[in-house]
Amino acid sequence: MTLDNGTTTSLSPTAGGARTPGYAGTLAAACCAVFVAQVANALPASLNGLFQQDLNTHGSQLTWITAAFMISVVCFEFTFGVLGDLFGRRRLITAGTALVAAGSTVAALAPSVQVLWIGAALNGLGAGAMFPGSLTAITSVTRTSRERAHSVAVWSGFLSAGAAVSPLLGGVFARVGSWRGSFWVLVGLALVSMVLTLTLAAESTSPAGRRLDVPGQITFAIGLVLVLYGAVEGPESGWTTLPVILAFLLGTCFLAGFVVVELGAESPIFDLALFRNRAFAVSSAVAVIGMLAFLGACFATSMWLGPAQHQDPIRVAVPFLLLQGPAFVLIPVVSRLLHRVAPTWLLTTGFALMAVGCLLCTRLDVHDPGLGAFVAPALLIGIGFALTVSSVTAVALDSVPPNLAGMASATTNMLRDLGFALGPVVVGAVALSKAGSAFAANLSGADLPAGQLAAAREVAGAGGPIAVNSLPPGAPGSAAHGLALDALGTGFSTAFLVCGAAAAVAAALTAFGMIGVRAHRHARVEAPVPSPSGRDGGRETLPTA
Repeated sequence: MTLDNGTTTSLSPTAGGARTPGYAGTLAAACCAVFVAQVANALPASLNGLFQQDLNTHGSQLTWITAAFMISVVCFEFTFGVLGDLFGRRRLITAGTALVAAGSTVAALAPSVQVLWIGAALNGLGAGAMFPGSLTAITSVTRTSRERAHSVAVWSGFLSAGAAVSPLLGGVFARVGSWRGSFWVLVGLALVSMVLTLTLAAESTSPAGRRLDVPGQITFAIGLVLVLYGAVEGPESGWTTLPVILAFLLGTCFLAGFVVVELGAESPIFDLALFRNRAFAVSSAVAVIGMLAFLGACFATSMWLGPAQHQDPIRVAVPFLLLQGPAFVLIPVVSRLLHRVAPTWLLTTGFALMAVGCLLCTRLDVHDPGLGAFVAPALLIGIGFALTVSSVTAVALDSVPPNLAGMASATTNMLRDLGFALGPVVVGAVALSKAGSAFAANLSGADLPAGQLAAAREVAGAGGPIAVNSLPPGAPGSAAHGLALDALGTGFSTAFLVCGAAAAVAAALTAFGMIGVRAHRHARVEAPVPSPSGRDGGRETLPTA
């Protein structure tokens, strides 16, 4: 059997009916761990407005809260998978829960947004260890394909449930106390998960043939962080400023070095030879573009309702039930569809639904605080995501021979996570750039007192339209509040349009890029595994009984 992290293990379909000792405890601990990791991932979605008010943040600083988490996951998830195989999955999960507890403590005590970034990055490192560790832990204690498929389905359910309830959980505790209370709850959940892992989970390793790709890991991490830094800071610092230009240039150099390193590596993070396969190259491209569209739409929704409209965290959480909930509710439906409908068509349909939902969001009125207008577009995006999150791995696996299925699945997962990391960065860059230009244009023709006009320009120069939009009534520059809100509406409407265009491109690439491609149909039972942020951890390749 080929696991999601590229590890190949044996699994006899006639291993017997008795379950492996420690099966139930390991499954319980793994499900708790992945639930906690996903809660840590999605928690800030309903709290961005409160972060902005309490910590006086501006646009790019809010983007970094989400980006810091996802960058940590993307950069190190392959390495964490190897560490778990070498030193033990239970140890890996325990270390991950400790990092989440530490990161959430830092976030709860954060006196500034910069400290909150550190907490988010620590949470991302912890979740990056818990996702692969929990999945490989439960697959190591199952005997039959049926038992393994059932275990993975249960694991998937807890992961999807974490994505659906996390914004609501954050909103509830933020409302009864403060946003800091939400992170203290996460500390408690992480400690409970740690105790369950240490007391219930069985230890397992699979060191054969596994080794760390240190040069590849270093060049990839540094290159990705530098490029994303330039993309996040460009809208506010200026695209032609020296730090932004240097970030792009150095980041590109490190990523080019990563490609060179991987071509000669014995155990590469990316097997670049896979991209010679047109079908795999297409599925990889749509994994990045399509997941960028989804998480970009989620981030735009959070910013629209939070820092722009200053809505209650509970109300901010409601659309996320529609965005994330279908991936949980439709797990059995999508699983059956994958056996009856070509994954390519499911993928195309899902991206098309996401495109329609994002385009409907461009018609929202930023002055209307009602949530009714979000129902249809959020539900379309959520259903589309539910169809694509497993299908993209199915298409990748169908495009390669059986002996490459593990590496193909792992590579697709990393590229999908890269799309998740790019989503908030691209949306933030587009929305804030457009909002800044729109606010400057609105302000130049505004009939405001000279003092208010000068103050608004000064505040906008320091923190953008979001800062002006958050000024209390009567404060210098607050007379431009309406102009700032209009500018933010224009900016994030443009961001929704970009997300819709990205989803449409992914749908077109899938529909037309796979023409004439013959799939490698293997005899297997496939269990879709959703991944972080509604992610799909890939599908296990299971031998038929």
